[in-house]
Amino acid sequence: MGRVPEDRSDLTAGGKRGLLSLPDRARSPWWELGRRLLMATGILVGTVLIVWFDRKGYRDGNDPTNTISLIDAIYYTTVTLSTTGYGDIAPVADHARLINAFVITPARIAFLVLLIGTTLEVLASQGREMIRVSRWRKHMSKHVVVIGYGTKGRSAVETLVNNGLDREGIVVVDPSAAAMQDAHADGLAVVTGDATRREVLRRAGVAEADQVIITTDRDDSNVLATLTVRQLNPDAWIVAAVREQENAPLMKQSGADSVITSSDAVGRLLGLSSLSPTLGSVMEDLLTYGEGLEVAERELLVNEVGKQPQTLPDQVIAVVRDEKVYRYFDPVVTQLARGDRLVVVRPAKELPWAPRPGTHNEEFAVED
Repeated sequence: MGRVPEDRSDLTAGGKRGLLSLPDRARSPWWELGRRLLMATGILVGTVLIVWFDRKGYRDGNDPTNTISLIDAIYYTTVTLSTTGYGDIAPVADHARLINAFVITPARIAFLVLLIGTTLEVLASQGREMIRVSRWRKHMSKHVVVIGYGTKGRSAVETLVNNGLDREGIVVVDPSAAAMQDAHADGLAVVTGDATRREVLRRAGVAEADQVIITTDRDDSNVLATLTVRQLNPDAWIVAAVREQENAPLMKQSGADSVITSSDAVGRLLGLSSLSPTLGSVMEDLLTYGEGLEVAERELLVNEVGKQPQTLPDQVIAVVRDEKVYRYFDPVVTQLARGDRLVVVRPAKELPWAPRPGTHNEEFAVED
């Protein structure tokens, strides 16, 4: 295989074994404290109601009539839940019991929450994380797996999100702790580990994934990851990056559907910018999302059937027919037919003088 860099830091960090972690939900500490106080109050009120409805089963040793009032139920509940346990001194008067119930006990509960709340949160966090992961796995299918969360991986994810893909439908695989932090900050689930290992890819749900994007910094690692992904999921659409053009055929043979040569692409853009700064700026505009021009793929409309690609409002540069790509001037696509898809250059945002076809309830020319 061709030349590859010698740095293996992207695949050998710390011996992690495919740990799945989901991004934390940002919540205010005051919200967490209020939630715990509300739960404690709910327990208190619920227990009072239980005692009150079952008051005939209780006796008050300080009351000769042995009747339990609502105040008695509140008092009994607060003493029981707070584990205070009065001995020789006990409040008898109603106002004393009310003070104990509504002033002392809430203060005691607040103290307990503040004192042991953090400890309980730590003890419960692992269980909650397991439940979150279980729910995530149950609902995760037809998602996108991004292997490698460096510059290329982040740009790929941002492009997907900007084009309407939900962040919850993206899973990142990377062994780096820094990459995990960056992905979590972007609201993405992360499987920490070596993407050439089957177990790591299984944890990322590669077998159920719709697409896999492979963007590590080593061509040999990309080839191994592609082979492993293809074994786990023969139907996934795999897009892989290679640093050297001479490694692109090997990547194709390994199972990649599309191969992007990063170093050659950058080199060509640099050369074009040097020969023609204007042409370089146009190419950069096409690669930048959200402004100026964009390259997009869209459905053919009913009123466009039978027309030539050059006559459409969009600047058609290619036609996809029967899963094959034809240049707009190819004789095979002289006339557009139902089922065709168009690769076009158009304004990044819909403009009054250049409305986007298909955005105003037009009927698509879907193949019968």
